[in-house]
Amino acid sequence: MSTLVIGGAGYIGAHVVRLLLERGEDVVVVDDLSTGAADRVGRATLAELDVAGPGAQESLEKLMAERGVTAVVHFAAKKQVGESVARPAWYYQQNVGGLANVLAAMENADVKHMIFSSSAATYGMPDVALVTEDTDCRPINPYGETKLIGEWMLADCERAWGLRWSALRYFNVAGAGWPELGDPAALNLVPMVLDRLARGERPKIFGDDYPTPDGTCIRDYIHVLDLAHAHLAAMDYLEGDAPIAHHVFNVGTGEGASVRQVVDTLGEVSGLDTTADVEPRRPGDPPQLIASPDRIGKVLGWKAEHRLEDIVRSAWEAWQAGPRRIG
Repeated sequence: MSTLVIGGAGYIGAHVVRLLLERGEDVVVVDDLSTGAADRVGRATLAELDVAGPGAQESLEKLMAERGVTAVVHFAAKKQVGESVARPAWYYQQNVGGLANVLAAMENADVKHMIFSSSAATYGMPDVALVTEDTDCRPINPYGETKLIGEWMLADCERAWGLRWSALRYFNVAGAGWPELGDPAALNLVPMVLDRLARGERPKIFGDDYPTPDGTCIRDYIHVLDLAHAHLAAMDYLEGDAPIAHHVFNVGTGEGASVRQVVDTLGEVSGLDTTADVEPRRPGDPPQLIASPDRIGKVLGWKAEHRLEDIVRSAWEAWQAGPRRIG
């Protein structure tokens, strides 16, 4: 018996892989290494494969059969909001097409459990203080649309062949559980700021005219290690015998922080000048997204343990442990 982690060499996936290995599970990682790295998967088996590419379904079926896979954790997806607006068809090919290949392989290999990496982007721009899982999903960009379609696909497979699944709607993930597993790509706010500082440039804030207290977007920032533990809680839930009462879970803290607050906190933690330049808004960014974590707490017994300063400090320590140390 083994767990297949697709995208397990990436930022979030590598944290889940390490936790699974620490509790003694056999882990197989599939990753195309486009944003991940082979040295992040530890002693897990690594198969290099693009799940959205030609022949992926057949390769996955073979791997699942050979390794006795019983559960899949699916991270692999393109995730840049602005890029999805500019290249929508490609995002559908990658995110929806890749998931379709994985699900078809699971059906043929009789693998019945999946944890799906979803997103708060499924909600769009909800006009509520706290977003619950029952809030209407009205995504405002192709990235969010691909994640919502992914949830529909899982529900359809449940009806068709008995898939047991959970979709975790991440809010804004940051930090590092271990210094060597820091976010390697400058695609999220904290590493984007650190990347600019490492190049001797000022951070950028995209829009300071939103209807928020300081004019910058407000998000619910979740520590990547807390998020990784949520995946294990969801896996244990699926492996039980009870009927699945809920499939979709927000993963957040229930607290919001503005972009400017995050940038300022990084300055406090690092001792660096993080005075930012303000750029125009990016397309597809809602002013505020804060999760209600009530459901995941009640059903899975999960709760975030880290707050903003913990998140930012761990991200800073991971950056300083890497090849682009500042100062």
